[in-house]
Amino acid sequence: MRNLNFRHLLYFWTVAQRGHLTQAAAQLRVSQSALSAQIRQLEAYLGQPLFERSGRSLQLTEFGAMVLDYADSIFGLGRELMATVRGGLGERQQQLRVGAVATLSRNFTENLLRPLFSRPEVRLTLQSGSLEELLEQLRVHNLDVVLSNRPVVAEVGRPWRCMPLSRQAVCLIGPPRAARRRFRLPDDLAGMRLVLPGPSSDVRSQFDLWCERSRLTIEVVAEVDDMAMLRLFARDSGAIAVLPEVVVQDELRAGRLQRYCAVPGVFENFYAITAFRHSPSPLVQQLLVLARSK
Repeated sequence: MRNLNFRHLLYFWTVAQRGHLTQAAAQLRVSQSALSAQIRQLEAYLGQPLFERSGRSLQLTEFGAMVLDYADSIFGLGRELMATVRGGLGERQQQLRVGAVATLSRNFTENLLRPLFSRPEVRLTLQSGSLEELLEQLRVHNLDVVLSNRPVVAEVGRPWRCMPLSRQAVCLIGPPRAARRRFRLPDDLAGMRLVLPGPSSDVRSQFDLWCERSRLTIEVVAEVDDMAMLRLFARDSGAIAVLPEVVVQDELRAGRLQRYCAVPGVFENFYAITAFRHSPSPLVQQLLVLARSK
């Protein structure tokens, strides 16, 4: 049986990522005609077309998309191999590549990673994006771990490992109150102006269900998906925000905001998502052990 030409596969992989022959040829430092010829050789070897033209760009065929999945895994394992070998040869600096979902609290992420800040041998890379974008980077081994407030389920070709890290109560937080008595739910919330997480948030779904069960009608001032922006709204709007304390931990310590109460049965869950690796990252393992101990 003939052996697969991995140089041809690399050329295909680069064209598939770029979606354009000219850009891929420039990255690979070969001529466009040579690149086209080698893609045709790979197609002849595999027996089916990998691309179809769409204007000036190239689109993967269904067969090409399947081949790309294998190429992602092959070159991802290659990067993993080199990282392991270099680490084994005594490379002083270790790299940890973390993806954090954009809707995740920045304070939660910082609190989790803080123990690594004082370790000079650790180089930390933090990337933000949607869960889908980050999972794709995790799948091709461009990330070591993804931090998320949504769980994922393993599926064919994507053997995710999703570990719960923390569960935090969702609270009502607003300007310091003059009244000394306890904030009473649901009575004291009636007629209050609220800043809420966006409709796609699991926290929002839980809170809406709690309001329904409590037969409570609320006035929504703003709906905010991004936790960093929700923090600003909580701090500056004068309304009551529905969020975990960790999001506004600095404002609570400074007395700029006050925790009124926790909303019964409403929580935000935090997860660490990893992909199967032949040689798991020791830094990821250390991070997860530390998170569990907290």
